[in-house]
Amino acid sequence: MIYFCCEEKRRSAVRAYQAVGGKDINGIDYLEVVDHEEPVLDERQRRLRVYFVKTPADPLLTALQSAIAANVSITGGERVTGIVADRVQLIDSSYLEVHVTQRGDFSTYTLALIDAKTNKPLTGLDPALSSVDFSFKIECPTPFDCRDETVCPPTARPSPEIDYLAKDFTSFRQLVLDRMSLLAPGWIERNPADLGITLVELLAYVGDYLSYYQDAIATEAYLGTARQRVSVRRHARLLDYAMHDGCNARVWVQVRVTADTPAGGITLYPLLVKDSSNNWIPAYSEPTPEDGLQTLRTRFVTKVSDSTVLSDADFAKLVTQSTAEVFEPMHAVTLFFNHNDIGFYTWSDDDCCLPKGATKATLAKHCPDLAAGDVLVFKEVIGPKTGEAGDADLTHRHAVRLTEVAAFEIIENSDGTETKEPLVDAITGLQVTEIEWDTGDALPFPLCISSVTDSGQHFHDVSIALGNIVLADHGMTPFNMVATDDGMVPVEAELIGTVPAANPVLATVSAVGCGHCEDCEPESTPPRFRPKLAEAPLTQAASVDLTATAASAFVWEKEDVLPAIRLGDDDGDLWLPKGDLLSSESFALEFVAETDNDGGATIRFGDDENGMRPGEGTEFYATYRVGSGTRGNIGAESIAHLAGGTLLSNETWIDSVTNPMPASGGDDPETLEEVRQYAPQAFRVPKRAVTPDDYATMTEQHPEVQRAAATLRWTGSWHTIFLTVDRFDGRAVDAEFVEELREFLEPYRMAGHDLEIDGPEYVSLEIEMQVCVDSDYFCSDVLAALEDVFSSGTRTDGSLGFFHPDNFTFGQSIYLSQLYAAAQRIAGVRYVEVLTFQRLDLPHTSGLDAGVLTMGRLEIARLDNDPNFRDHGILTFAMRGGR
Repeated sequence: MIYFCCEEKRRSAVRAYQAVGGKDINGIDYLEVVDHEEPVLDERQRRLRVYFVKTPADPLLTALQSAIAANVSITGGERVTGIVADRVQLIDSSYLEVHVTQRGDFSTYTLALIDAKTNKPLTGLDPALSSVDFSFKIECPTPFDCRDETVCPPTARPSPEIDYLAKDFTSFRQLVLDRMSLLAPGWIERNPADLGITLVELLAYVGDYLSYYQDAIATEAYLGTARQRVSVRRHARLLDYAMHDGCNARVWVQVRVTADTPAGGITLYPLLVKDSSNNWIPAYSEPTPEDGLQTLRTRFVTKVSDSTVLSDADFAKLVTQSTAEVFEPMHAVTLFFNHNDIGFYTWSDDDCCLPKGATKATLAKHCPDLAAGDVLVFKEVIGPKTGEAGDADLTHRHAVRLTEVAAFEIIENSDGTETKEPLVDAITGLQVTEIEWDTGDALPFPLCISSVTDSGQHFHDVSIALGNIVLADHGMTPFNMVATDDGMVPVEAELIGTVPAANPVLATVSAVGCGHCEDCEPESTPPRFRPKLAEAPLTQAASVDLTATAASAFVWEKEDVLPAIRLGDDDGDLWLPKGDLLSSESFALEFVAETDNDGGATIRFGDDENGMRPGEGTEFYATYRVGSGTRGNIGAESIAHLAGGTLLSNETWIDSVTNPMPASGGDDPETLEEVRQYAPQAFRVPKRAVTPDDYATMTEQHPEVQRAAATLRWTGSWHTIFLTVDRFDGRAVDAEFVEELREFLEPYRMAGHDLEIDGPEYVSLEIEMQVCVDSDYFCSDVLAALEDVFSSGTRTDGSLGFFHPDNFTFGQSIYLSQLYAAAQRIAGVRYVEVLTFQRLDLPHTSGLDAGVLTMGRLEIARLDNDPNFRDHGILTFAMRGGR
């Protein structure tokens, strides 16, 4: 058939045909494949029974009685093709039985009865019914529906022509008017005041509005095309990539006070609120509206005028009319005049310096108010060679947090009592103070204390210590000056909105369902409350541990940065910000501040599953800071003003304000294009440690680890990962570092794995070299050069010595050729011969013959050549020749 018809009437027409002139017309009705009724397995599906529309009569009957295999044509098939008939027989004039050479596959075949000479249908057969489609596997079980659905095409109906390029108001308006010209040709009014035109323009406006939202939604639906920062952030989060909004800067600020400052000092608070007696008191947590709206902050401002202390009114005017950067203190600090400048005490010695890595010093002053936890900034104030302030090295400034302060000594009296006296140098009678700080704040450079110029002039106090140091964060808390009975006072809490009531129009049908005759209470849809802050950009800041080292205040991870904002509601509850609400509990008073393209922030609350949803009618107040990014990375000596001087009893006590060191840590928000590039790669970064190699890889990401090796063992009840760590600079794997590393690896550790951490197995070496020195060189100079090259520390030119711990790691062999090459590069060395090359005191391990000392998997070679620690390796030079 060349047609597809919904009603097939050909068989009925053939059946009703009356023979004319004794010649009847017949046709194939259906075909039957003999399968299960065949007793012989090989003969199944090889006999085909062809039935006709009516009992065959001449001339078809005569043709069928004399039919042969050539009168049967079988075509089709996928796997099995070329099937032919080998026997044909008419049975009782009712059907034609065809025997084929082989059974077919599951595809559709076509059987046709043809004239062997002309390939046309047999005489007496209707051409339209001379063939039949069939399947050899008709009786085989199949999950498919064997019936073909006959679907007639629907009746074509005329539809209006739609211009899919119409996307704006004008196009929609013209489209509606064109359609109306076809539906109502008699309506030709085009006056804008006409009601019909008004309705047309209303529909065009709605279409324009919906068209924009369709385009916007389609655009924001994909990471590659999204243009809104909130959309890109959420797409990236699905890939386990946390988009960051930048970070603010931090700086150490010194507040110098005058000599008439009270002996007990004055305290500078980061935040004050008014108490019930209308007095300003310090507050160490963000106030809620119930506790008092009137608050004051101390602020540090970059230099814009000559005044040191700015009033609140002058400050508000100044920051709106200039490009000043504002920093706010992160903690309270008590200021003493005695702490402005503190010299170092060198115990009567001259030309002294604090070496690199120093963790203790002596101050040339009695500082009874100096305590552990205070911060000092060491600063070079004059050039060591010239004694001029302009020649001071600006990079020689370093902050330390004191861990121990000794300003007194305990004297036992004869009566058994104890007296506390100032610490005094018994030789000079000068009062001193001993200070210590943590190794995390160790000096990164040598600090010159006193010096002698080329002309022989002595200079003391080349470097001094600065006290009265406070850590300040970039960003300003906005406030409005409000007139009260006490005058103009600042109000920092901002009313950001009230949670609206649910809209009954948006109510949904009850989840349990209701019949048509039952009353059903509709379920109200919770209102969407997304307030936006008035000021921007919202400060992004990391938390800080004010008891840790001074250096740690400037080290944080991007994941630890959160917006500097607190919300208070009219119930007195405090809501805290989070990076996301995926891990928030249903009753957690937490929210997310999402930054828009313009830098503004929108507040998003939870849904009672991930974070609590605020109740209807709840009023929210926000206290937050604005200002972030790299613009906060100001240089040293940039801060010059203090605002909020009314916090102090007498603002004349403030002498000056400055930052001895530049601010750092400020980072701009991640751009949308950066997220598009980095987010698809985020899931490729492993976040779990499963195999021992995974544990070693994760450990090496720690900033203090050079190399790590891990071993998995079954310890009887569970698996244990034995982790061997090689720290930079060969530092010891002590209990404190082990605890720190355990905490670092905890997010990656697989459940059921125990963790044991230890240090490497150090192999001390014993090496002896015989060196022949050229006659033009002094033997002592060449020896000094050899000891410098083969040292285990940092050389004078800043490079690492040959046996520095960072040059070797687990299983790294020591080759004899490396020693020869390093020695021969030294000027004055004529030739070198290595006499001893072995593990310390183990002659049988000599590597002279093999040219290499092989280390085990967890072994690291060590040679410190320290006379105080002979067990750490010995290097001996036998010098020959020279001058």
